[in-house]
Amino acid sequence: MRGARIAVVGGGLAGIAAALECADGGAEVTLYEARRRLGGATFSVERKGHWVDNGQHVTLRCCVFYRDFLRRIGTEHLIAMQPRLRIPVLREGKPPAWIERGHAPAPLHLVSSLMSYAPLNRRERIAAVRAAAALRRLDPNDLRLDRFTFGEWLRARGQSQRAVDALWNLITLPTLNVDAENASLAQAVQVFRTGLLDANDACDIGVAAVPLQQLHGDAAAVALDDAGVRVLIGMPVRGIDREPGGVRISLDDGPDTAHAAIVAVPHYAAGELLPPGVVETDALDELGTSPIVNIHVHYDRRVLAEPLAAALGSPVQWLFDRTASAGIETGQLVVVSLSGADDEIGEPVDTLRDRYLAALARLLPAARDAEVLDFMVTREPKATFRAGPGTRALRPPQRTDVPGLYLAGAWTDTGWPATMEGAVRSGLAAARAALDDLAVGVRAPEEAVA
Repeated sequence: MRGARIAVVGGGLAGIAAALECADGGAEVTLYEARRRLGGATFSVERKGHWVDNGQHVTLRCCVFYRDFLRRIGTEHLIAMQPRLRIPVLREGKPPAWIERGHAPAPLHLVSSLMSYAPLNRRERIAAVRAAAALRRLDPNDLRLDRFTFGEWLRARGQSQRAVDALWNLITLPTLNVDAENASLAQAVQVFRTGLLDANDACDIGVAAVPLQQLHGDAAAVALDDAGVRVLIGMPVRGIDREPGGVRISLDDGPDTAHAAIVAVPHYAAGELLPPGVVETDALDELGTSPIVNIHVHYDRRVLAEPLAAALGSPVQWLFDRTASAGIETGQLVVVSLSGADDEIGEPVDTLRDRYLAALARLLPAARDAEVLDFMVTREPKATFRAGPGTRALRPPQRTDVPGLYLAGAWTDTGWPATMEGAVRSGLAAARAALDDLAVGVRAPEEAVA
């Protein structure tokens, strides 16, 4: 593959993974990133002498491609991985319930936890075990499943609304960024089978022990340089066109050329860069977006006893202790992560402050007398595509019908939801498709423009 030039547009996880894979395959790679940093939707900002991530991202032990990606850029050791799944579920005025896995082989590893799960009664617990067994028999690649919502399927399997709220949505919301009532059944099957039911240890949770910018963007910049990738940050691409022999990259200071281009930008931006007909813009519009809001509260003392927790009966969904990763030496930084945050995305900071400080005080007794040293809200209005019914048919493959043009991003058809694992998988798939086509001369550019 020596001499082949590949352009990668976008410096998020998908673009970084694609660029490294192309460089490892022998191509000459240029990566263009419009922002002044790498890392895409995962980054950190400095605030009052410490680091705050734009959003809370976690990984699971089953996210093997993402973990390989971290190994490739030298930061896998900076993930704090649970020895085994153990999640406290906080409830106002009640002791925490627990979701944890045992040592039995899958799917028996979760039976004991489900059968003792305090928020559900005995009948609901038995029904939940049966529903989990039924989920394991479904194929996430069965396109018929993509016509239905996960909520419809759960109701048909005898799940009460309380069970949906107290159990199923604890997983559905943070992984799909929509609740069960609005989530594609096919996508939910993939999440629950891959992340919980098919392997004993797949569900163990890993959290970055350092700021996300250090984990991803900064480390990737070094790895890309070592791999010989030319990285141009602060360099927005205005358009990509086919031309004899390859592609033409339109930049503010003049054009650039390559034999192939991998476009690794969000789905709502891809159509504006590509020539007409490369992607179905109506399908990309139908993918929609779903927001995420994160609330960062710096207390003057420790109020959250666990590194992470979920919450029930509260506006709070998930909580994380980010004190050490932020570099804070006094007190505790608690981050509240709100997925599917359609109601919260436009709320004023003061409204969110009043609502969530009160909610945290009800969940965490130690927070009631604690002083709030800082309060910050980060918002991602278009954090992910909306993983509703019909989503699978809207997600394009990484290899397009136009020679020399490839797509990457968690929104492309990876089978995974919009996660870091999905982003990395998409970048690798796009890179391998480009390398394979250039190596064997499939759909030669000269023929395509004739």
